[in-house]
Amino acid sequence: MKKLINDVEKVVAESLSGLAKAHADMVKLHPSVRAVLRADSPREKVAVISGGGSGHEPMHGGYVGFGMLDAACPGEVFTSPTPDQMYEAAKVVDGGKGILFIVKNYTGDIMNFQMAADMLAAEGIHVEQVVINDDVAVEDSLYTAGRRGVGGTVLAEKIVGAKAEEGGTLEEVKRMCEHVNANVRSMGMALSPCTVPAAGKPTFELGPDEMEIGIGIHGEPGRHRMKIKPAREIVEMLTSAIVEDLPFKAGDEVLAFVNGMGGTPLSELYIVYNDLSDFLGKKGIKIARSLVGDYITSLEMQGCSITLLRLDDEMKRLWDAPVCTPGLRWGM
Repeated sequence: MKKLINDVEKVVAESLSGLAKAHADMVKLHPSVRAVLRADSPREKVAVISGGGSGHEPMHGGYVGFGMLDAACPGEVFTSPTPDQMYEAAKVVDGGKGILFIVKNYTGDIMNFQMAADMLAAEGIHVEQVVINDDVAVEDSLYTAGRRGVGGTVLAEKIVGAKAEEGGTLEEVKRMCEHVNANVRSMGMALSPCTVPAAGKPTFELGPDEMEIGIGIHGEPGRHRMKIKPAREIVEMLTSAIVEDLPFKAGDEVLAFVNGMGGTPLSELYIVYNDLSDFLGKKGIKIARSLVGDYITSLEMQGCSITLLRLDDEMKRLWDAPVCTPGLRWGM
């Protein structure tokens, strides 16, 4: 294992410390629990909070700031955060307008966020939750009951964050999050495994000429393992499954999101986007917005995921709204 670390036990803590120091104008760390908070918290608005295991950077701490999250609660690498983290973070960022938890569909995340919601409700703080489950690869996995929450989470956090920023009520913000989740689908693949620092060995094994289709962001198995194909064929496999699932149809406008898993050069992600654009064009599906890069990763895994979000005018407006976070910013 070769990694730029000092101590396996301090990887997450030191990474978060670096994040806060590098972006002190946007974020700060909670003084007693592991949580990333907006530097200007609390705000008189609906507070939007997410979290999950570390190792997927810039998600979630990198999306704390104006127009996205008010707080993010990171666990250890690929491990759910604790209820106390969500509870304490919520207490700091609560602006009196209620709180929305955006939760990826992983069993530990759901259980712990629910416990935190119950603790907050006991103190009279209104909390709503939306579970993101956009992965079409498998119905159940090692970490979930039902579909996994993956790339669609990034899009939900941006759009929902903008809705909260403009003064939406808790009910309106929750409804928009549910609307995004209902219209987004994702699927990923891997060319290589990743290595969790505490484990010191790859999460799974792939032969030098193999790839895994439908991989999870923690290295969970996907639909099938096969010999490596050209990018165009990989895009067709992933996108066909996505398009057929919703289903997307000719005339739809979409946000096309090509995400790197941490170890894939940007040049290769643009090749994937090029092939995705061609594939959707042939089906009469219009790309109205796009995002390409490393936004929800799996440490140093080589591979990518494709996410399509069917857009309407309000979602386009909210996507275009200003955002200023360590991991995503425009319009400021």
